[in-house]
Amino acid sequence: MNPAKEYLKSRATKGLRSAVRQLQEEWRISRRHRRSVKKVPQVLHGPELKLNLGCGPNAKPGWLNIDLFNPSADLQLDLREHWPFPDSSVSHIYSEHVFEHFEFRDEVPHFLSESVRVLQAGGLFDVGVPDTDWPLHAYGDPDNHYWSFAKTILPDWCETQLDLINFHFRQCSEWGEHKYAWNEDSLARSLKKSGFSSVVRRQFDPALDSEFRRPGTLYMRAVKP
Repeated sequence: MNPAKEYLKSRATKGLRSAVRQLQEEWRISRRHRRSVKKVPQVLHGPELKLNLGCGPNAKPGWLNIDLFNPSADLQLDLREHWPFPDSSVSHIYSEHVFEHFEFRDEVPHFLSESVRVLQAGGLFDVGVPDTDWPLHAYGDPDNHYWSFAKTILPDWCETQLDLINFHFRQCSEWGEHKYAWNEDSLARSLKKSGFSSVVRRQFDPALDSEFRRPGTLYMRAVKP
């Protein structure tokens, strides 16, 4: 074992060791973000700029694919920071199962304000998040289709209905990956507060959305005035 790690393990509490690991991860994220910011001028080309945020392995041809943890993405940006794009330079922003990973009080307003800033007038904002109404309506009803669906996508340790609800809200990891649960009302409220107009729930779009995300996803579209 590395001497520094051995010393830390012998002297520090589990909570402190966890905090150190998180600090190390944030340092790696910071370096990754700064490297990608320097690459931005190289990838800004073409007449139309469309951002696919948190793309994971689902890159979209013709879009600028951004994902902090996927090295094959065009850019590995930390979307909690200032977005390195000019005002009114983007025609379309898309994110699918990403928005729920941002903390509600600070990170969500930042994400939305940056979206409004970089979008052109009339630009589209498309977002897909886990639909929280479905599991909450299903709770206490063992015959609801949600439970059989959830069992196909959630880990084996989720055995009870409350286990599944907890995973929906937190996507449990050491630090909790899900930061906020959304339904149509709460998402529409935040989008309108941020300055978007024409906020509507939309149907699954096979030309835009991932087929495996179709069940259980709330898709909404908003427009920058």
